[in-house]
Amino acid sequence: MIEIDTVRPLVNPVLISAFEGWNDAAGAATGVIDHLVEVWDAQLVAAIDPEDYYDFQVNRPLVGTNDEGMRRITWPTTQLYVARPPGAHRDVVLVRGIEPNMRWRGFCAEILAAADDLEVTQVVTLGALLAETPHTRPIPVTGTATELDLDDRLKLEPSTYEGPTGIVGVLQDACARLDIPAVSFWAAVPHYLPQPPCPKGTLALLTQVEDLLEIAVPLGDLPEESRAWERGVAELAEEDDDVAEYVRSLEESKDTADLPEASGDAIARDFERYLKRRENPDDGPV
Repeated sequence: MIEIDTVRPLVNPVLISAFEGWNDAAGAATGVIDHLVEVWDAQLVAAIDPEDYYDFQVNRPLVGTNDEGMRRITWPTTQLYVARPPGAHRDVVLVRGIEPNMRWRGFCAEILAAADDLEVTQVVTLGALLAETPHTRPIPVTGTATELDLDDRLKLEPSTYEGPTGIVGVLQDACARLDIPAVSFWAAVPHYLPQPPCPKGTLALLTQVEDLLEIAVPLGDLPEESRAWERGVAELAEEDDDVAEYVRSLEESKDTADLPEASGDAIARDFERYLKRRENPDDGPV
């Protein structure tokens, strides 16, 4: 079982998780957790013993030198952090790890046992997949929830995916079986850009986290990194006529499918985010 360091009592905590691997196209999902750990100065409180869940020939340990000059091995694992976001009325437990190679049900049971110890009241899983979406358009995000009122409140675009799943899907199913309210957000990143990072995908998922927590998350350099990423991809596309033509065909398909794109609900949500950032000018550019 996970041994959790002594922490102050948490207030109505929500658990937000992401895992490297099959669920994390271009690192967009784990990029959210990395960002939140940094901007919220999250405290590391626990780590899963990797011995039972990881094949070390697939996810090899890393050897390096620590600050004292000593050689140390870092094992692949999954870590838990706690944070109190500024302006939030609840605490957050952040889970950042690697999709396990074995014993998925036991792995999920350990995470949810730790969540129970921390009195977590809601679980959020983040994922990213490769899709036929152009880099020049907003990153689509779909979602599912275990409770209908969450679907309604978050205005989720329901996922219609059927097929193989990863640890994100298994964890959400485990939550449903235990009657733990759970939400899963998935960003669809361009399939022709599979290598991390994908700051535009990370921003799209962060927007969903903001809506869920009803706060403005400090964005730091992410907006500029996203614009730089898009400019860089555009420059590469211009150098190859076939790629440029393919991107234009994706743009046309996307624009046709999205008409009419702007709904009243979408405009209202964007305006609410704008107002929140006006109230928190240090959170970075919109």
